[in-house]
Amino acid sequence: MRHIIDDAELRKLPLRLISSALNLDSFSLYNRFGFTPTDIYQDMMIEVPKSGLPDSSGTLPKVREAELSDLVAMGRVEFEVSGISRERDYCYFLENGDERWTTLVSENEEGEVDDLKTSVTLAVFDYQQGLQFDVLRKDVEPAAWTNVTNDDVTPRGMTPLFDAINRTITMAEADNPEKAVIVIMTDGHENSSREVTRDGAKAALERAEARGWEVVFLGAEFASFGDADAVGVRSDKQMAVSAGSLSATQERLAKKAREYGKGEEAEIVFDAEDRAVAEEEEVKERKGSNR
Repeated sequence: MRHIIDDAELRKLPLRLISSALNLDSFSLYNRFGFTPTDIYQDMMIEVPKSGLPDSSGTLPKVREAELSDLVAMGRVEFEVSGISRERDYCYFLENGDERWTTLVSENEEGEVDDLKTSVTLAVFDYQQGLQFDVLRKDVEPAAWTNVTNDDVTPRGMTPLFDAINRTITMAEADNPEKAVIVIMTDGHENSSREVTRDGAKAALERAEARGWEVVFLGAEFASFGDADAVGVRSDKQMAVSAGSLSATQERLAKKAREYGKGEEAEIVFDAEDRAVAEEEEVKERKGSNR
């Protein structure tokens, strides 16, 4: 920086310094070199479609004023996102001795500062003159999630389950997350895979499990788990779900996924309470079961 300042003075040129984001250590350095802050600008742009932003009032996290007890979690969030942690700066903001700063944090359902960075990818599959594997949502943060509608996807027919498993794992491997939860959901038996066999799908899931990723299998109004058994999914990671309980089941699964992601639980398994909420026994009575 001294070289740049000296060069500008030698050429008799004005010198302006623009800093993106707020870093108190940088301001201190700039002041020592003779810079004086004059303007604050906003460099975050959000594109709003003509139809407006979707109504997400029911999915937004709780936001509140931050407290000193949130300092460690705030540092973890920044380190996860950008690889740095400026807890000293945050402490200055939170102490707010000159009453100039307002610092906000978001909480999860348990009332904790949400310090886990997550995203969701959703793909649907069937067989129509070949495998149809359509990615409907890619790396969407939970707060930005929009519900899937009939305009996004319409049920058709056939179940290339093994091909879909292989495609899903391959896509996850390309993204290469540290942790992942692979949720396989089907309403029918494998009947139309052409790209891989049962052994190929099983090998893909073994690669996922070797990385420490979690794999669970849900039957949507479907309780025959022969295919899940065949590709190596454990029975305590399989569950039948009724149409009416799907939303509640997904909420419980999301909570388990967060606990796994934060290292609070080593794996995801379905217990008796999960199965009662999913109305698994009712599905078995209506649809039959291989257990």
